[in-house]
This record gives sequence, structure tokens and C-alpha cells, in this order.
Amino acid sequence: MTEFWLISAPGEKTCQQTWDKLMVATTRTNNLSTNNKFNIPDLKVGTLDVLVGLSDELAKLDSFVESVVKKVAQYMADVLEDSRDKVQENLLANGVDLITYITRFQWDMAKYPIKQSLKNISEIISKQVTQIDNDLKARASAYNNLKGNLQNLERKNAGSLLTRSLADIVKKEDFVLDSEYLITLLVVVPKTNYADWQKTYETLAEMVVPRSTNLLFEDQDSGLFSVTLFRKAIDDFRHKAREQKFIVRDFQYNEEEMKADKEEMTRLSTDKKKQFVRPRLSNHQIILINMCEAFIAWIHIKALRVFVESVLRYGLPVNFQAMLLQPNKKNMKKLREVLYDLYKHLDSSAAAIIDSAVDIPGLNLSQQEYYPYVYYKIDCNLLDFK
Repeated sequence: MTEFWLISAPGEKTCQQTWDKLMVATTRTNNLSTNNKFNIPDLKVGTLDVLVGLSDELAKLDSFVESVVKKVAQYMADVLEDSRDKVQENLLANGVDLITYITRFQWDMAKYPIKQSLKNISEIISKQVTQIDNDLKARASAYNNLKGNLQNLERKNAGSLLTRSLADIVKKEDFVLDSEYLITLLVVVPKTNYADWQKTYETLAEMVVPRSTNLLFEDQDSGLFSVTLFRKAIDDFRHKAREQKFIVRDFQYNEEEMKADKEEMTRLSTDKKKQFVRPRLSNHQIILINMCEAFIAWIHIKALRVFVESVLRYGLPVNFQAMLLQPNKKNMKKLREVLYDLYKHLDSSAAAIIDSAVDIPGLNLSQQEYYPYVYYKIDCNLLDFK
């Protein structure tokens, strides 16, 4: 299970006692969750007014950073395409898988110096992730344009003989070229009408060269036939052929154009592969770096939120234990009940709030979960494959 509950409770005589109580209640007898201490350093508290304002700002920043993390992960899946099963193993933070990073979380002092104010740290994260988001938009746009152009070319080289490109089917020797009077046409004939074609093609118009038809290619439904006639008979032949359900393709043999199309297809295919493999720093490597940075920033936002909310709820001096729980999926409801019994003394109004569906002004509880302990969910299932 990839869902985690990041909670905090005030320290008893020591924070270790708070931790021990949780472990006894949730793991030693009933295996409700797997728990880890979540280490948050001594951050600068600031004033109460700043903390209240910051609490709202961090909630918005949390949603934004989570959305960027998911977009980067999904973009990686798009780039990997046929290797999507490898996406999860490519989702790393500081060189380890995401779950290991969360369960062994250590504050990054270099990126987010704790001598800075909480607001400054949140602004550093906001700027960093906004830059990642802008970079992703640019890369995704370029990649999607490339992919779209390649798909359009691939579509031309597939599908029905009525619409697909004929450049890779026909050869120079299939045509009468450089003649002032004669021209070779390409005609799509349904397989069920082959016999009719052979009987009638010479009489569909005047001046059709006898015995000039050849079957060049077949797909599931039709065949592509060549036929040679005088140029002045083209319109009449095309009209009469359509009446017999023979469709004349609008095609002229041009070696230079055909070569250019093939080169364009090769170039686009190569460029698309370069999105994943390229000397120096590939697009894939840059996305991995962005993924790593965005995820690390997201977990630091969670840490900031726990710190701010814990100070607002439990007061000063700072004395709380942050704990990361990975619930046993079968026992999630029971785990909630155990946590409530353990911490209900922290907020007597929580019981009424949890049991009530009534909106309470200022709390906006219809959109968020409220418990007597500080709680934030972290969902590491970042990909939504349809």
C-alpha cells in the first residue's frame, strides 16, 4: 500500500514516550500499521499571526506541488511509452525509491536552510517547483508536437489503401514516366471486384493501353492496380471507374518528394528516441532530476505543515512527535478508532466534528478531514494509468 498518514501528537514527559504509546497501540498487538519517526528539525517559529497565515499558504502550496509531482511522473510514463512497467522503478528521490525516502526522511539543510524563516523556506520551495512546472510545460509541449507529427506520418503509412501513403509501396518501374502522352494511374479495387476490373478496365475510357494493369499491393480489403492510358482520357476514366467502385488515387510518382517524406519520418523517429536516450543530459535524465526535486520539495512541504499546525494546536514551547504511519489496508477503520481513542483528549470538539455532517463556519470541513491530532495524507501512487 502506497498511502501514508503523517501525524503528530504533543510530547508526554518526552517525545519518546509519545512514540512508544503509538507503537504499543498500533503495532505490538494488532498490526494496524507500520510506523516510522518523521524527523523535523528545530525550525524558526515566528509570530502567531505569521503561522496562521502560513498555514493557509502551505495548504495551497501543498496542492500545487503535489499536482506538479504527478504531472512529472505522468510525463515520464508518456515518454517511456512501451516501457511503462519500468516507470515506478524510475521514480526516485535522492537515489532511493519514494517509499524509502519518506520512511527515512531527513531534512535537506543545504536546500532549505533552517536558519531561514518558515515563510522564506516555503517561498524557496514555491519558486523551485514553479520553475520545474514551467520546464515541464515546455518539454511536454515540444514532445507532444513531435509525437503528433510522427503519428500523422505513421497514419499516412498505415490504414486503408484509399487514404494511406503509397510511397513505400510503389516503385519507379511501375510507372510510365516522362511521356508527353501516356500516364500511369493507381486504382484501388475491392477484392470482391477483381474479376470485374480485369474484364472492364480497358473499356472504361478510350485510349487505355491494353494489358497494362498490374496488381502492386494488397491489404485486407482491396488491391492497388496500375493502369496506363493517354493523358486526355484521365477525367473520363476516373468518372467511369468510380461508377464501378474502382477508386483512382490522386498520386504522381516523384522521387524527391518520396525521399523527403522518408527522411522526415526517420528524423522524427530519431528525435523521439532522443527524448529518452541522448549523450550528455537526456530529456529522460532531466525529467528524473525534476521528479526527484519535486517529490523532495513536496515532502518538505508536508514537514512544514506538520510543524506549523503542531505549534498552532499544541502551543509553545515546541514539543511534539511527528510520526509516519503506513496503514494496513484491511485495518484502516480500526486504526482511525485506535488513534482517536489515543488522542481524543487533545480536542474534545473533534468527536462532534467527526460524527457531524453539518458545516461549521470557518472550518470548511466538507472539503477536509479533521482529527484531534495533526494529520496529513501522503499518497505515493503518482500514476493514473487508464
